[in-house]
Amino acid sequence: QLQLVESGGGLVQPGGSLRLSCAASGFTDDYYVIGWFRRAPGKGREGVSCISLTDGSTRYADSVKGRITISRDKAKKTVYLQMNSLKVEDTAVYYCAADDLRTGARCSSARPGLDLGYWGQGTEVIVSS
Repeated sequence: QLQLVESGGGLVQPGGSLRLSCAASGFTDDYYVIGWFRRAPGKGREGVSCISLTDGSTRYADSVKGRITISRDKAKKTVYLQMNSLKVEDTAVYYCAADDLRTGARCSSARPGLDLGYWGQGTEVIVSS
């Protein structure tokens, strides 16, 4: 059973930075994809980014390209989401998600961080002056 625990959310001013962490457990090898999606108040889920643990390839939503970087620390079994130049519209609850590549899950360019079956509890990011 995959388990994901997010941390690192908080209140930040526009233009500021935050780093979200996703601690992962239950992974048997590297044939997984881990991603992030977000849900803003009153809106549906929006894919943000994903990383394939097999080769480290990454994908980003157009809305965050150039401002957000996903990375992993294999030893710590943790995936990070470094968010810079934050905007008010980045305000949302951010969820870490994962799934097994062998079940058909993919780190998709069209839907990065979406269509993954295991989610964490979310961490809230508020961008406000």
